[in-house]
Amino acid sequence: MTDQIGWDLYRSFLAVFRQGSLSGAARALGTTQPTMGRHIETLETALGLSLFTRSQGGLQPTAAASTLVASAEAMEAAAAGLQRSADGARSDTGGTVRITASEIMGAEVLPMILAGFREDHPGITLELVLSNRNDDLLRRDADIAVRMNRPTQEALLAQRLGEVRLGLFAHERYLARYGMPETIEALKTFHIIGFDREDRSARSLAAGTIALDRSLFSFRADSDLAQYAAVRAGLGIGAVQHGLAARHPELRPVLPAAIAFKLDVWLVMHEDQRANRPVRLAFAALAEGLRGWVS
Repeated sequence: MTDQIGWDLYRSFLAVFRQGSLSGAARALGTTQPTMGRHIETLETALGLSLFTRSQGGLQPTAAASTLVASAEAMEAAAAGLQRSADGARSDTGGTVRITASEIMGAEVLPMILAGFREDHPGITLELVLSNRNDDLLRRDADIAVRMNRPTQEALLAQRLGEVRLGLFAHERYLARYGMPETIEALKTFHIIGFDREDRSARSLAAGTIALDRSLFSFRADSDLAQYAAVRAGLGIGAVQHGLAARHPELRPVLPAAIAFKLDVWLVMHEDQRANRPVRLAFAALAEGLRGWVS
């Protein structure tokens, strides 16, 4: 029976897992509670597993259910990718393109590029996922990814578009009050903006320059956007892309000769998407726009 399990059953499973009840899952999928109940019962029978137990708080997933979630979410992403591909194949003027990028690139850089794309292709729907993790294009989490490191997976088309420069910056108001650090060692006595939890990318950027540790930071956030906002608000000294700092003349470089970082910019899509015209058009527009940004 397991060879005949359809996506509808796994979709219902995910809805119940996320909502914690049959009624909540039914509302999320626009169906009925009895239908959801039948789907879960059929799936449990087919798999030979108990997936949920009843409690006062609703339906609680079993350990077996928890092990299925990642695979079911991969099916969900693949189904969404299939739908987007079908939309693109049906129309030369419409379709949906899903793009993933880091918080900073997605919020501060891509919108101005996508605005131009919108003018040229108003019928194409755009979805933008802000995430600092590398979404797996092979699982169809997205159609196009803007990444700050070289992809290692096969079956992906990747273009290196250049590199962005980063440095330490602080608001002139902060520097007027606390002064400008003259050395890397002196920097440790100032208010530094950085990560909260372990950040391997930040550590690799600063390797050989300054030893990064959570205790160094007087303002901590794992959101790059929050760190960028903190620098602009005058909370301390933090890393900012040179292109973004140029938008704010009140931001001043700190130790530019001693501390400077670079990040590669890659644009990636699955090789199967070459036949999808909306994705291909968006990829070309992003490549052109990002080359302009990094230059």
